[in-house]
Amino acid sequence: MLSKAATMEIPMNRNGDTGTLPEDDSLEQDLQQVMVSGPNLNETSIVSGGYGGTAEGIIPTASIKGPAVRYNAQFNRRIPVTGQGSSMQDSRSSSSMTAEESSRGVAVEKLDFMKQWGLNTYKCTKQMIAERFGRGSRTVDLELEAQIEVLRDTKRKYENVLRLARALTNHLYSMVQTQHALGDTFTDLSLKSPELRDEFGYNAETQKLLCKNGETLLGAINFFVSSINTLVNKTMEDTLMTIKMYEAARLEFDAYRADLEELSVGPRDVVNMARIDTAQEQYQIHKDKYERLRSDVTIKLNFLDENKVKVMHKQLLLFHNAISAYFAGNQQQLEQTLKQFNIKLRPPGADKPSWLEEP
Repeated sequence: MLSKAATMEIPMNRNGDTGTLPEDDSLEQDLQQVMVSGPNLNETSIVSGGYGGTAEGIIPTASIKGPAVRYNAQFNRRIPVTGQGSSMQDSRSSSSMTAEESSRGVAVEKLDFMKQWGLNTYKCTKQMIAERFGRGSRTVDLELEAQIEVLRDTKRKYENVLRLARALTNHLYSMVQTQHALGDTFTDLSLKSPELRDEFGYNAETQKLLCKNGETLLGAINFFVSSINTLVNKTMEDTLMTIKMYEAARLEFDAYRADLEELSVGPRDVVNMARIDTAQEQYQIHKDKYERLRSDVTIKLNFLDENKVKVMHKQLLLFHNAISAYFAGNQQQLEQTLKQFNIKLRPPGADKPSWLEEP
């Protein structure tokens, strides 16, 4: 319902002009009240047939599309309201806040990681220096340390065997190539020198036989080198990597143990007790890690010893039989040695690409 200020009569003079209304503050307040507390525009209707028209000309204002407006009574004007834009702004602001929070969380995690890493490095460095200058105690497992030292010495000796076996392979390969070239030369001379045909022919056959046996011996030695290389650079190296992890865990364990011992002799105030509890937790964590890696090293050392004995027993027998048969000139025994160890030789020219594969 409209107030009386909205339905009062406007006086007219005799010339048809509107008269001057006296200034009334209540009129302005009533107008503001009408605009604020009046009927909702979305629920009213517009009458197209004039005042008192029929219901056929009524058009619901809810069907009229346009930007919604709200009335600002203070400034006496209408301000458009965009609900979709506000929701988009809210979503953008919430997404930006979420991205900011996630990036802030990542930064905090990195900062904590760097702080923990720096503290751990400082403690381990301090412990290492103390051990070198004889000022700090060190946890030692005498039996395990002896096994580790034996493994390192064994690895150095096996590396020397591998180096010499590769050198023997290179020299033998050069000799086989020389024998092959010499046999071809003798064959050519036997055809061009009738007076020395038989002599050149005998030597050509001998060099070709030596070349064939040399290739068989090369196959056996290459298999020996490959097996030793796997044992040294894979099996032993894997065990040594576990040993390095064990030694690093031992250093960390001693560092946090020394830290706990240093805090334990201090005053028993509230701050120091909190530090002791934290140091006790870190000490237990590194102790469990140290014991777990020590168990892993013991298992791998035992497994490596068993594997080393099996591999070297087979490879040393192969090396002995192949070398003996070659220098004895026993071709059948040499071939039988390769069959015994399931060694298959590559046919001549297998490493070279076929004419279809050549560019």
